[in-house]
Amino acid sequence: MSKPVVLVVEANAHLRSLITWNLGQQGCDCEHTDTLLAARQWLQQQSRLGLVILDADLGEGSGLEFCRWLRGQRSVPVLLLSARNREPDIVQGLDAGADDYLVKPFGLQEFQARVRALLRRQNARSGEHLLQLRDLTVDPVQRRVSRGGQTVDLTPQEFSLLYVLLQAGGETLTRVELLERAWPDRVDNPRTVDTHVLSLRKKLETDPQAPQLIVTVRAVGYRLSGEATDAWGQEAAGNPRARS
Repeated sequence: MSKPVVLVVEANAHLRSLITWNLGQQGCDCEHTDTLLAARQWLQQQSRLGLVILDADLGEGSGLEFCRWLRGQRSVPVLLLSARNREPDIVQGLDAGADDYLVKPFGLQEFQARVRALLRRQNARSGEHLLQLRDLTVDPVQRRVSRGGQTVDLTPQEFSLLYVLLQAGGETLTRVELLERAWPDRVDNPRTVDTHVLSLRKKLETDPQAPQLIVTVRAVGYRLSGEATDAWGQEAAGNPRARS
């Protein structure tokens, strides 16, 4: 059985080192950073991920905003760490998409127990998130797409775009909205979306010239077909956080 992969994003070097060492002792394979930019770039390249441990109080930007962005990218549990212990702060963190909230300073035994609980939850969910879209199978947890048992080779950016469209539940998203939700870095050219949609259609559509999965809404943007959004709606009904 492969080791669970955990991403640690924590500004405090001592705490980051302690957390990473402790997770290694628990049999986890850890990646760690103190910047949101590095975390975004790493996430774009990593398909296997079991947990994100996130500092809510990163100085370079809002950890909560990163948490909201992450919810548009991955179906993975998030443990939020923060020195803010007021109830409104905790509620705000959970509303941003965190699965759990741990106030600093904290004991290692409590930290370990919360990590174990989140990893158990992720393992239990790993086989329940497969979406069937006509002849395609989409695994939002492992960020994989297959057709007839054969993997469809999507780039990390292509999968992020597909996942954001899935989360929209059939709602039409403008090119600007897609750039904001699916791209890790700021991109000013909306036509970048068109290029990636064209590439996705070539890989996913039976006839890319007459697309049935990714629908163009003229002069607005793109949406997924009703069949695709019905599949996502059924998955989200069984997991209320899936569309948070």
